Amino acid sequence: MKNIKFPSAQTILFIIAGLVAILTWLIPAGKFDALTYNKEGNSLIQSGQNESKELPATQQTLDELNIKIPIENFTGGGIYKAIGIPKTYQTVKSKPQGIIAFLQSPIKGIIAAADIIFLVLIIGGLIGIMNLSGAFDAGIASLAKTLVGKEYLLIVLVTLLIAIGGTTFGLAEETMAFFPILIPVFLAAGYDAIVGVACIFIGSAVGTMCSTSNPFSSIIASDAAGITWTTGLNGRIGMLALCTFICIFYILRYAKKVKADPRKSIIFDQKEQMETLFGAKNEGKDLKLTNRLKLILFVFASTFIIMIIGVSKLHWWFVEMTTTFLIGAIIIGFLAKLKENDFMEAFAKGAADLLGVAFIIGIARGITIIMDDGLISDTMLYYASGVTEGMNKGLFANVMLFLYAGLSFFIPSSSGLAVLSMPIMAPLADTVGIGREIIVNAYQFGMGLFYFISPTGLILASLAIVKIGFDKWLKFVLPLFFILLGVIMLVMTVSVYL
Repeated sequence: MKNIKFPSAQTILFIIAGLVAILTWLIPAGKFDALTYNKEGNSLIQSGQNESKELPATQQTLDELNIKIPIENFTGGGIYKAIGIPKTYQTVKSKPQGIIAFLQSPIKGIIAAADIIFLVLIIGGLIGIMNLSGAFDAGIASLAKTLVGKEYLLIVLVTLLIAIGGTTFGLAEETMAFFPILIPVFLAAGYDAIVGVACIFIGSAVGTMCSTSNPFSSIIASDAAGITWTTGLNGRIGMLALCTFICIFYILRYAKKVKADPRKSIIFDQKEQMETLFGAKNEGKDLKLTNRLKLILFVFASTFIIMIIGVSKLHWWFVEMTTTFLIGAIIIGFLAKLKENDFMEAFAKGAADLLGVAFIIGIARGITIIMDDGLISDTMLYYASGVTEGMNKGLFANVMLFLYAGLSFFIPSSSGLAVLSMPIMAPLADTVGIGREIIVNAYQFGMGLFYFISPTGLILASLAIVKIGFDKWLKFVLPLFFILLGVIMLVMTVSVYL
C-alpha cells in the first residue's frame, strides 16, 4: 500500500474525459437558446436551434427572457461569452463521442485554450529569469537581516509579501526555495520551525485562496465563467486583507507563546534536530540585495501593476497581458546582465516548469469540448438548475463553497478545476439571481482553504523539507482552518445579498 500514489492531475483529468465521453452515450442531448452581446450594434443576439434574432440591449429585454443579470454586465464587458436563456431548453438528436473524439479532446483543448496557455508559459519564463537573477532569494535574505531584533515584524512582512506573491502571480511551488533561507532565521529568533513554515506556506495559501490577478486561478476561472477577471475584484481584495490579517495574528499569537516558553512548541521534542538540520544552511552564501536586484524586483512587480491597469482601464486581454510579461522578462534579463544563451535557457526552463500546468488547462478544456460536442453540457445544466432554482442565495453560495473544497482533493490543480467546472457551475448563479463572480469566489475560497490541509497539495512536500509530521501540522493549523471557514461562510452569505 505504501507504493500506491495518488494519480497526477493530468491522469485524473484523462479519466474524467473518458467518463464524460461515455456519458455522451447515456445522457440525452439538449440545448438552450444562447444570448450574446453584440458590441458593434449595441444589441443582444438570441441564437436558437433554427434561427437567430437581434434584440435591444436593455434591462427590459433581459427581464422578458427571465435572465436575472443587470444589463451593465453585458454592455460593460463583464459577461462576454454566450449564456443559456432559461426556459428555452429542448432535446435534440444525440451526438455521442467515441474513441477518436476522446483522443482528440486534449489537442482540441490545447488549441482552444492557447491564449491562456501562452500566458502561463510566458509567466513561467519570467519567473525562470527572476530565479536566475537571484532577486527573490536576495530580497528575502535582506529582509531577514534587516529585521533582526524585530522578529515579530519578520513574521508580518514575510507572510504579507508571500501572500501578495500568491494573490498576484500564484507564488506557491517557488516558495520551496525560501525554507532553507528563512527557517534558520526564525530558529535564531527564538521561534520554532513551525513559525517559519507557517509564514511561508500560509502566506502562499491565503494569497492564492484570495487570488486577485493570479493567472492560474482568478483569471482562468473568470474566463471560463464568461466574465472578466476584474468582476468582483474589490471583494476579493477585501477578503485578502481580512484573511491575511487573521493568519498573521494567529501566527504571531503562537510565536509569542513559543518565544516565551519553548516547551509550548508543538515540535519541542524536535528542537535539537531542527537546530542541527538548519544550523549552517546559509553559511558561505552571498545573498546581498544590491541596487541592481532592487531594480529587478521593482520591474517584476511593475509588470503585474501594468497588467491590472491595462485590463481594468484599457480593455486589455490575453495578448496584451502576455506581451507585458514577455517585455518584463526581457528588461530583467538586460538588468541582470544575462548572456543571450543563459537568458534563453532560463526562460525555457521556467516555461518548462509550467508545461504541466499548460497540459492540465488543455486537457480540462478538452473535457468541456467533449461535453459541448456531445450536446450534454446544457442537459447537465438544465437538471442542475432544476435543483438549485429557488434555493436560498446564501445556502447556494455555501453549497458551492463546500463542493469546490471536495473537488479540490481529486483535482488539486487550480487551473484544471476552473476550466473543467466553470462552464457548468457559473451559469447556475443566473438561476438564483446572483453574479457569476460568486461562483468564482466559491471556487477560490473552497479550493484555497482546503489547500491548508490537503495531502494532495504542497503541504506534505513542504513539511518534508523541515522534517515535521503532518499530524503536528494539523494540530497547529486546524483552529485557523475553522476560523477562516467561519469567516468565509459568513462573507459568502452576506455578499449575495449586497
